[in-house]
Amino acid sequence: MNASEHKKDQDQGERVDAPDMPDVPADQAQEAMDSLRAEVERLAAERDDAEGRYRRVLADFANYQKRALANEDEARKLGKSGVLESVITTLDHFEQAMNQDPARVDAGKLAQGLKMIHGELVRAITAHGAGAIEPRPGDEFDPQRHLAVARRAAPGVAPGRIVELFQTGYTLGERVLRPAKVVVAPAQDEG
Repeated sequence: MNASEHKKDQDQGERVDAPDMPDVPADQAQEAMDSLRAEVERLAAERDDAEGRYRRVLADFANYQKRALANEDEARKLGKSGVLESVITTLDHFEQAMNQDPARVDAGKLAQGLKMIHGELVRAITAHGAGAIEPRPGDEFDPQRHLAVARRAAPGVAPGRIVELFQTGYTLGERVLRPAKVVVAPAQDEG
């Protein structure tokens, strides 16, 4: 390239010389262009199809999340209704007991009625997977399941062992809902 040609190229902007192309007949060039256009159209169609599938998957996932939340909410309601239904009968018995004429109520029958109501409540919570934590005197104190509310020596109970159950605890499966409140024998040095 001589200086005048170089100057002309600079005047027309940055231009890169094309590599030498072999002479191709026009009909072959047209065929090649048509083939490339067809390939571009095919790839564009594949891209559009992939984008459509992607959008559908996103929509399906969003719908799945909504259904999962709705199912979780429904399961909570169903769980609550099961517990409430089992407790409502017990409430009915409490109401019947409270509507009795105090002047005509026998203390023994009242105590018997309270034991019956207590039994109904225990059956209701047991039916829903709850269990009682009721350690006996002499049982080992377990801080995961028991709460020491007092210390008291007792004959035949080793130090650090349970002397008395003060209040029943409850579990739901392996989870402690409320630890049992217990009285524990003091260590020997505590006297």
